[in-house]
Formats: sequence, structure tokens, C-alpha cells
Amino acid sequence: MMKKILTIMAAALLCAACGTQKESDKVNIEKQTLQLEGDLMTPEALWAMSRISGYQASPDGKHIVFQMGYYSVAENKSHQVLWMMNADGSEQKQLTEDAESETDAQWLDNETIAFLREGEVWKMGLNGNGRKQLTKTEGKVEGFMFSPDGKKAILLKSIDFNEIIQKKPEDLPKTTGLVVNDLMYRHWDHYVESIQHPFVIDFETGEEFDILEGEPFECPMEPFGGIEQLAWSPDSKSIAFTCRCKTGLEYSISTDSDIFLYEVEARDLNNIEHTKNLCKQFREFGILGCNEIAYHGDGKQLNPTKTLKDQEINVKHKGENVGYDLNPKFSPDGRYVAWLSMERDGYEADRQRLCIFDLKENTKTYVTETLDSSVDDYCWAPDSRTLYFIAVWHAQENLYKTNLEGEVKQLSNDWADFGSLQILNDKSLVAERHSFTEPADLYFVNPGDTIADTQIKQITEVNKDILDQLAKPSIEQRWVKTTDGQEMLTWVILPPHFDASKKYPTLLFCEGGPQSAVSQFWSYRWNFMIMASQGYVVIAPNRRGVPGFGQEWLEEISGDWTGQCMKDYLSAIDDAVENLPYVDKDRLGAVGASFGGFSVYYLAGHHEGRFKCFIAHDGSFNLEAMYTETEENWFSNWEYDDAYWNKDQTARARKTYENSPHRFVDKWDTPILCIHGEKDYRICATQGMSAFNAARMRGIEAQLLIFPDENHWVLKPQNGILWQRTYFAWLDKWLKK
Repeated sequence: MMKKILTIMAAALLCAACGTQKESDKVNIEKQTLQLEGDLMTPEALWAMSRISGYQASPDGKHIVFQMGYYSVAENKSHQVLWMMNADGSEQKQLTEDAESETDAQWLDNETIAFLREGEVWKMGLNGNGRKQLTKTEGKVEGFMFSPDGKKAILLKSIDFNEIIQKKPEDLPKTTGLVVNDLMYRHWDHYVESIQHPFVIDFETGEEFDILEGEPFECPMEPFGGIEQLAWSPDSKSIAFTCRCKTGLEYSISTDSDIFLYEVEARDLNNIEHTKNLCKQFREFGILGCNEIAYHGDGKQLNPTKTLKDQEINVKHKGENVGYDLNPKFSPDGRYVAWLSMERDGYEADRQRLCIFDLKENTKTYVTETLDSSVDDYCWAPDSRTLYFIAVWHAQENLYKTNLEGEVKQLSNDWADFGSLQILNDKSLVAERHSFTEPADLYFVNPGDTIADTQIKQITEVNKDILDQLAKPSIEQRWVKTTDGQEMLTWVILPPHFDASKKYPTLLFCEGGPQSAVSQFWSYRWNFMIMASQGYVVIAPNRRGVPGFGQEWLEEISGDWTGQCMKDYLSAIDDAVENLPYVDKDRLGAVGASFGGFSVYYLAGHHEGRFKCFIAHDGSFNLEAMYTETEENWFSNWEYDDAYWNKDQTARARKTYENSPHRFVDKWDTPILCIHGEKDYRICATQGMSAFNAARMRGIEAQLLIFPDENHWVLKPQNGILWQRTYFAWLDKWLKK
């Protein structure tokens, strides 16, 4: 139940697919060539595509180094390689020479690139020559960032962490048992027996030290944080970093992270003069400067099973944001630190604002307040007074800019999503962009002052050979009237070679999150192009709870999962049946993952005969069980409003539990496919198994696709192909009779 972060997905795919073979045994997986028999997207075509992930422009803006992932279904692995090109996209050249993956490229100067290979930092010349290993850590480096002067680097490495899970007895080295003493003993898809810390290495002296030495806190933060959660100051003297100073139960119920400023030469973490909390700069400085306790008005400590939003809270030093703060970046002149900031504790989908801290004046301001949506990525302009950023509005992730006074201007308005951006040179940006029909590519952006005078040009076409063989679906927008009189934007995706005189089987797509945008995303699983290419019309509503339509629209989902949101789904499919003559009302299906899977399980008991089949992937089925099964307890605290065992729970909490899908299995009457990964610790596999078992015990046609080695996503190539084949076989069986 996370916001979609494409760079995170790319990293996860890399980790899942690479394997641990010896170099001599590795197959050099290269760019896949594919000659299709027809012009329709297939699962094999989808997995043959190359995938751009990280990229960085040289300091002089003349070159761009970027990372590409090649996937082999036969080998069930991927290979991450580095490419170089001129800033205009010309003279593209692969730098990686062998079967070993090379990642995380970073410029040391205009002629030298640092990169990660087999857990060590290397460097090479502009053309891939002069390769040299820079670190010797026995393969322990998991991320890195060089200081601007090139003399030092931050190295991310894991350290043993035995505070939650006890260290195994020395005389039982082969035991698989784990003795657990507190919550957060597992996160996303792994047990927490180690955490990452940032180390600083001085290449002149060889000295290396942990800037969080002795602290039980992680940096970057689990489960998706990386090197983007730290930043060097332009003078190489300070590091800004993200940290949530909590462990165990405290960690599991709180999203309160902060940005800290660490003076590298000081080396004294517990000295307030050298480690400053920029988020709570007036707070008493305990360990790391972030100890605090929240109390009820009557002085009693907060009940961890009650959400912070509905309790009377008296926190020391009012006005301090206590939500997520992450991803700091210094302005080029070193005066400011910017970061992404959420205001409320425990609310992972709160509006993510762009915060600016003035290191000279010791003041903090927010510069995107006029935009009623979240900032998803950003970068400083060279003038240190302008910031460019990405935000979703009306189902598109567009480019914006703001100044230090908070004057926001929109710079693009395409039916597409920008996934990330960074400065190319004094006047231009390089950005990643994708859509329902186009996987990620890199684009040159010359930002103007308005949409009209902003220039955008594609500079890579990494999948042109495959895309040129494919017929594209048509994309339309509809504004649908909801049951409470609102207007809801709904995407309609039509099959290639669409014939308006025909009737088509139609899918209602239920989005996850629940606070995830139904924007122009490209997915290697929930891919609208392949759904349409298999002969289905797709109806994808931006129902209550998604971002991009204002905070009020987004927040109506929390505490009301089965209320207006479900009515919005039905409004979308009913509108399609009534007004789109090519939609076959007798061949409707509903599909979705995560919160979308929950939606499918709920609709299965409330659809009143609309649908002929369902597919739910990694969905919540029993909310009482889910409350204590999930690892990040702040999520269920906020979304459900209360613990199920509290007798004085709120009316919204009672409504949530009373409307859990498992309570309506007696009304199920429609075939259902349940899919789940057993390493999904966000929504445990017992949820999917329980739904499948219940359906079969009711005598309902059902199928279970279970992946013992997958998490909340499906990351391995052969598992991905099996997922697609099973998905479409189920739909075809019930909707193409």
C-alpha cells in the first residue's frame, strides 16, 4: 500500500532478478531482440523491453550517463548496464563490458564516472576506459555519494541490528529460529536483522567512520529509501540526512522522520553544535535531537492504537511537523536545504510539501502551498532561487516550478507522467517520462515561464524496435457524475484496431494505495496497453482517495474504505455500460491489487450481478486480521481509525470493521482469482489464501496463484510471465465465452 515510485521499482527488480552466481557462471544478458508474429502486445514483448532507471548529467551538461536493465525470461535474471550519450541524445554507447551488473553512476568530474560493481565503488573514464576499484569493503557498499570536492564519499552499508531480533546463540549457528522482542521485526519482504548506516570515507587518509555510530536508527529509511535521503553541502563540509529516531513499537506507529545537518569535520554526533535537527530546530536535543513524547490533554501518554489525527494532542513546541521529512538537497550556493515534508504523524499519504530551510536566517518556509497536491520529485535551479518539481494534477504527473516566495507555475500538460528530473545545465533539465502506451525514456526539457513556452524533446528510444511493431490502444478521458454530485475523471482505454460497432469485454480497474494516482503510469504487470491488446476495454476511474484532485478528495478515503469510494467504482462502470455502446454489460470484470484487491473482495459481495469474474492481487480480505498482521502499524491506525479490540472505538472504525470483505462472503456468487506473494509482509499471504479458501468452501469457482518468493510485487521474469498468462487465462475463460 505505497505510492508508486518508479525508481524504487527499478531497484527492487534489480535486487530480485540478479541472483548470486559467480562471475564465471554468469550469462551476459543483453538487449532482447523480438520479432512479433502480430502487432499486439504480449507478456513476452513486455518482458523483452529494456528499462531505464537512474541517470545523471555531467557537471558541464554535455553528457548523460544512464542505467539500463535487460531481462531474460530464460535465465530468470536481469543485467544492469551503464550507457553514455551526448546531452542531445546522440552518440549513445554502452559502457558495461561484461556480465556483471554496474549501477548507480555518478560523475566525479566532466571526464570521470563513479559506479557500483559487486558491492564496491569503481571509477572509469568517459568512454569506459581506465577502470579502477576505489573501495575495498568485501562487497558491502549498497549505495554511495561523492562529496563535491571528490575527496570523500558517503557509503551506505548494513550493520548488524539485534535490538528487535536477538542474535543467534553461538553454539546454534544453523538454527533458523528467530527470537523476537518487539514490533518491526520484519519490513516489506525481509526480517530486520540488519539496518543501513551512512559511513564517510576520506580517500586521502583512508579513514572511514559511521556518522550514526552506536545509534539503533536506520539511515536511509526502510523499506525503499536510498542515497537520495542524504546530501552533501556544496563546500563538502556538511551532510544533510534523513532519519526516524525510533525503533520497535514506536517505529511501527509513527512516520515522524527528520532532516539532520551533520558537520563532517566535527565527528561528535551528540553535540548539538554539530548535529542540528532542521525540522525541530528549537527542540531539546536528546539523542540525535529528536526525542519527544506526545500526550493527551489530560497528561496521559497517547494510546498507540489510537490514530494521532483524532486524539487531542499537546506536543511540546507546537507547529513542528511530525510526519515524513525526507530527501534533502542543498541549493547550489549552499544557503538553503530543501526537502519533502508531510505535516501529520502516522499519515503516509499526507500532502508532501516542498520545504526550504534558510541556513543563514534559521527559518523554514513551504513553497508549494498554492498547489493542492503532493510534490513527488524536485531539483534546484542553478540560481538557488528557483526549484523545479513534479506533481500530479488531474491524473497526469506534470512539471512545475516555484520560487522561494512560493509562486508556483505549471510547465507541462501532456497525457503522460514525468517520473523524475534533474538539472542538465544552466537553462535545461533532463527528465524521465512515460505513459499508458510508452515505457520510460529520457527527455530534454527547456523550461519556460508557462506551458506554452516550455520545450520538451525525447532523447532516448530504448524500446523503439519493439514499440514500432505494436499497434497502440486509444486513450480517452470521461468525466463521470458520482452519486454525491461530483465529477470524476475516468480513463477509457480502447483496444488496438478498435471497432465501435462491436461489443467488447470490459474491465473495471481498481487502484491500489489507497492514495495512489490513476495517472499515466507504465507498469510491467498492471499494464493497460497489454490489457487492451488482449481485446479488453479498460475503465480506470480516479475514485475518491486518489491524489491530484485536491486534499479533500484524497482524504475522503481514510476511515471510509467501503463508502463513497465503492460508489465511485460503480458509478464509473455503470456510466460505461449506459453511455459507451461498445461496452458489453454481460461481460464485465473487476480487477485490482493492494487496496484494489481489497476493493475487488468487497465488490464481490456487493456488485449486484454486474460482474462475471474478479481478480484480486495482494488484497486485504479480513481487516481485523490485517490490523495486527501488517508491519507498518501507522497505516492501519490511520486508515481504519482505531484498533478492533477497543470497545470505545470511533463510529468510522466500527464501520470499517463491520464492512470488512470477509463478512460478506455469504453473498459471493462470482468466479474469483486470488493472487498473493508469501514474502508480502505489508498484506500477508494469509489474506489471499483466506479469500480463496472461502470461495471454494462456498462452492464458487476460484483459483489461487501463490508466489512463495515474491513480495507485494512480482519481480522475477518467469513469475511475471506466469502472472500475465494466469491473469488473461482467467479473464478469457469468463469474459470471452
